[in-house]
Amino acid sequence: MKAVGYQQSLPIDDPQSLVDFETPIPQPGARDLLVRVKAVSVNPVDTKVRMRKSATPGEHIILGWDAAGIVEETGEDCELFKKGDEVFYAGALNRPGTNAEFHLVDERIVGRKPRTLDFTQAAAMPLTVLTAWELLFERLQAKPGKSFERGTILITGGAGGVGSMLVQLVRRLTPLQVVATASRRPSRAWCLDLGAHCVINHTLPMKPQLVEAGFPEIHLIASLTGTDKNFPELAGVLVPQGRIAVIDDPKNLDVTLLKQKSASLHWEFMFTRSMFQTEDMIAQHRILQEVSSLVDSGILRTTLNKKLGPINAANLREAHRLLETGSMVGKIVLEGFGLR
Repeated sequence: MKAVGYQQSLPIDDPQSLVDFETPIPQPGARDLLVRVKAVSVNPVDTKVRMRKSATPGEHIILGWDAAGIVEETGEDCELFKKGDEVFYAGALNRPGTNAEFHLVDERIVGRKPRTLDFTQAAAMPLTVLTAWELLFERLQAKPGKSFERGTILITGGAGGVGSMLVQLVRRLTPLQVVATASRRPSRAWCLDLGAHCVINHTLPMKPQLVEAGFPEIHLIASLTGTDKNFPELAGVLVPQGRIAVIDDPKNLDVTLLKQKSASLHWEFMFTRSMFQTEDMIAQHRILQEVSSLVDSGILRTTLNKKLGPINAANLREAHRLLETGSMVGKIVLEGFGLR
């Protein structure tokens, strides 16, 4: 089968940073689906793994986690899907990635592709919506449903992949007021269009902006980017007994800033369930099933914002390059397997 991978960690402008190659079609294990990949999207994790991990000599590392495709074969113990089903999922960090014609994935982290979306639109969603859902409802313990309970959530980096899904989930499924951060006009407009009540600039002091906008109390914080730099200010604007959830990779955090407020810090890592084969691993299947229904009901929408053509090394290098600029709004997707 055709695949895209790499052998050495190299800058993305090096032609060898991602290459086209051929590799055998994998065989499914007991709970695996063999999926014919129709579309993939690219996430910051792809670029981070590329720069941190090199392959065993003579082998290639295949990146890619988000995918939408068609079930080609099922393992002997599979119960949730059958051959021909259209699915979408975010894969597992400790298995080969989705940048290949065929891909193995445990059915417990797979969902039914929304009927109202094509494969490119669906491929943009799984990793970011799973991260956003787990962060909001499991780590921050927000309560779904339009109750009379009020509160405000601050989302830093609201126009990114996770932020784009989180803004939608908060606005449509909870009573929380949504304050997103964005530093450029296009990203600000994107956040407002997705449903943010207010957008502030994270390159400027946040507290004065929040007070001026009428949001002096922040009950929950989703720190999606710049946590190293922003943490003192985030701790300062959080209410007593509030919660902060983090998804990026800060090197140093002074968590004592949360002590007097009895505030809590939570990590969200979407790959935890699949990496450790947790007992509740099937929760991601259930989340994606619910998301699929919400999309088909018109409540949630895809965050696809850029198509780069077929899945090949040249196009994936361009996708990585765009992500590494740090200025992408929404998601990048590639569809179909073609080689140049």
